[in-house]
Amino acid sequence: MAAVRAARCLFRSFSQAKNVQQNKRILLRCSVRTFCSESEDTHSHNSKPQFADPAVQDILSRITGLDLEKVFRPIKQELKLPEYKLMTDEQLNQAMKQATEQAKKLLTMPPVLPERKPIDDVLSEDPILDGMDTAKYVFTDITYNIPHRRFIVVREPNGTLRKATWEERDRLIQVYFPKEGRKLTPHHIFKDENLKMVFSQDRHEDVLDLCLVQFEPDSSDYIRVHAATYEDLEKHGKYDLLRSTRHFGGMAWYLVNARRVDGLIVDMLKRELLQDSVSLVSLFHMVHPHSESAQEAALQQATGTDLLKIYAQKESQRAGYIELALQAFEPAAEKSTAT
Repeated sequence: MAAVRAARCLFRSFSQAKNVQQNKRILLRCSVRTFCSESEDTHSHNSKPQFADPAVQDILSRITGLDLEKVFRPIKQELKLPEYKLMTDEQLNQAMKQATEQAKKLLTMPPVLPERKPIDDVLSEDPILDGMDTAKYVFTDITYNIPHRRFIVVREPNGTLRKATWEERDRLIQVYFPKEGRKLTPHHIFKDENLKMVFSQDRHEDVLDLCLVQFEPDSSDYIRVHAATYEDLEKHGKYDLLRSTRHFGGMAWYLVNARRVDGLIVDMLKRELLQDSVSLVSLFHMVHPHSESAQEAALQQATGTDLLKIYAQKESQRAGYIELALQAFEPAAEKSTAT
């Protein structure tokens, strides 16, 4: 009996120790989960709005505009006989709706991505292969129906086996999977000295269209050409060249991130696009929530022209131009409220 009692006591002490260990594990898990959730909440709170966010896309789509005559303007191509159709009013309205839907698809904005990091991974070094050949050997996975971020390696003449660089990858993928309009060697138009000449002819949209075909959205050349185009438009105030095109949103996003939207706001006010300028300032406050303008607007819960006035006072370097332009809208606003 004494042995049985001793065994029971030993079992109880073991079970209590086990429960203590389980409680410690539970507390540890809870603390880890709490820490992770707090860090995730902090990260989400401090995270900056992205180009692909629905709220950002909605604002950029609205300020882009929808000019059907510009979207469907004639393009140089082979001559064809024109087609004429007789329509009733109902058929005409239906055709206009279809044209509007098609125009919205054509105005879909290209992606804005961070620049891809260089690839310099060495897989192996085999000195025994040094001097076996004077040329590089490239091994490419050419399986169909898989993403083009496929596995590509290069064997150097000195025996080093490494991953292919981005430039090599783009060239090889174009060889095995040709993309219409893309060339193995980029066109000379993308050189900085040639871009200036093209910009002087107001062909900014053509440059961006060619850039979309030739380069990947996260390549350094793609980002460089877009930045040079936006800078030239900002310098000469030629924002309207991209209005009602798929590139206007990217330009506005670039200027908002650079905190240089004064010129675009003034241009919108000159063209009587008051709501577009208000939307642009709202986007500026989304991207820069800690700016004086954003904090003052949030404090006053400002909307409409009040939002523009706060931006002009707290943030703009061209406050006089914006305030003068706003004065032209005040009589119209008073008439609308009176009626």
